[in-house]
Amino acid sequence: MRILRVSNPASGALLADRAAIADTSATRRKGLLKHGGLGAGEGLWIVPTEGVHTIGMKFPIDILFLSRNRTVLKACSCVPSWRFALCLSAHSVLELPAGTIEKTGTTVGDQLVLATLDTAASSPSAGKICAIL
Repeated sequence: MRILRVSNPASGALLADRAAIADTSATRRKGLLKHGGLGAGEGLWIVPTEGVHTIGMKFPIDILFLSRNRTVLKACSCVPSWRFALCLSAHSVLELPAGTIEKTGTTVGDQLVLATLDTAASSPSAGKICAIL
């Protein structure tokens, strides 16, 4: 399973160390709908997409709209259930626990670093960065 470590060099903050990747039609459709919440360090990177909704979600989230080079184009904090968020120039969206944007000092214009981690227990590189996306 591939997970992401997401950092913000501009603020020196770690936004997530366990962000899942939704990069298929099925995983993008499902998103966080079956989750009861996001813990600290968790998140979901949805790629590609220009918009998301929180219809049916049981908890608020922070939403970062990212360009192809992972620059933050738009930031939406503490988005409650039953809302839509859209940024037509975005390439992807990073969904994080509510309060993460404020806690990490992440702002529009920051360029994030997304690195995939190998989580296979039998792999000698388990937990090590495999690729910078």
